[in-house]
Amino acid sequence: MGDVLDELFGLLKRLTEAFGVSGYEDDVRGVVIDELRGVADSVEVDSLGNVIAVKKGEGGLRLLLDAHMDEIGFFVRYIDERGFVYLSPIGGWWDPIVLGQRVRIRTDDGRLVYGVVGSKPPHLLKPEEREKVVPLDRLFVDIGASSREEVESLGIRVGSPVDLDRDTIRLAGDRVTGKAMDDRAGVAALISAFKAIDGQEADVYLVVATQEEVGLKGARVAAYRVAPHVGIAVDVTTANDVPGAEARDQVARVGGGPALTVADGRSSSGLISHPKLLKLLLDTAREAGIPVQLSILPGGTTDGAVIALTREGVPTATVSIPTRYIHSPVELLSLRDLEYTSRLIVEATKRVTKEWYEANIGPLD
Repeated sequence: MGDVLDELFGLLKRLTEAFGVSGYEDDVRGVVIDELRGVADSVEVDSLGNVIAVKKGEGGLRLLLDAHMDEIGFFVRYIDERGFVYLSPIGGWWDPIVLGQRVRIRTDDGRLVYGVVGSKPPHLLKPEEREKVVPLDRLFVDIGASSREEVESLGIRVGSPVDLDRDTIRLAGDRVTGKAMDDRAGVAALISAFKAIDGQEADVYLVVATQEEVGLKGARVAAYRVAPHVGIAVDVTTANDVPGAEARDQVARVGGGPALTVADGRSSSGLISHPKLLKLLLDTAREAGIPVQLSILPGGTTDGAVIALTREGVPTATVSIPTRYIHSPVELLSLRDLEYTSRLIVEATKRVTKEWYEANIGPLD
């Protein structure tokens, strides 16, 4: 088991440390393609940058496995005359965690320029200001430049994408922390599973999607292209198993195994996992001895929501890796949960057959 976790950590580290904010996933995509080359029957990149890999089966059933490669980040929105850079968010940020972070600004030629996020010094703040969170639009990035011209000479402009400068490291036991676990952890789990899938009846399509954090965009077009009969999205889910959170609000526990989503979101934009597919995942976990959790997420959703609405509709479920401190620089998860997620996908793939589909969903077209 140690060797498996070490291998997963190495893959996760390569994925999470790559630059890949929404719309600018090139570096992550390169890692993904390197991992899938020689494993899939075919690997393609579509017009939105989604990676679509295929392992052919023999039953005529198309199973789509999805995880998204993008991470939240920023755009440069303004450069002042003294060389300070101001940011606009890409995806959902909680403003208090941004101040004091190191960041990387990507230039048009792919170079990374490093900086730190600063604000007005606390000893200059009025007492009432000290009690308030400094909003993102008042923060700035200091790259060490002295003028706008110097910043621009480095290849930075309005619209340059920005991510966090953060290494992925191991903590005690099987726990790891870093940026972009959402959803490079799902990508790692599916790459590992895809490599192990063999002898399955269904044609398995692995979609590593772009732009999930800004509206589930990549998965929407990739699913339309694949036209799957069944879909499984793999993402992270919030694990609120920390001091100050009531047990009823924890959603999932780190170390408790993958979380099978019953439903997510509070609006019509969320996903209710297809009950028959959810049962297949539960039965698979029980028969394979894989610990799982059931979860209902009070807010947010995954690519599964748009996969389910593709064409005439697709029975879809979401499998999630419990993760603490989501949308922060210090996201934390269990490598064992990651490994169990991968195993669950491999085992479930064996059970998604034409016979199962026609007995539980309907005639196969």
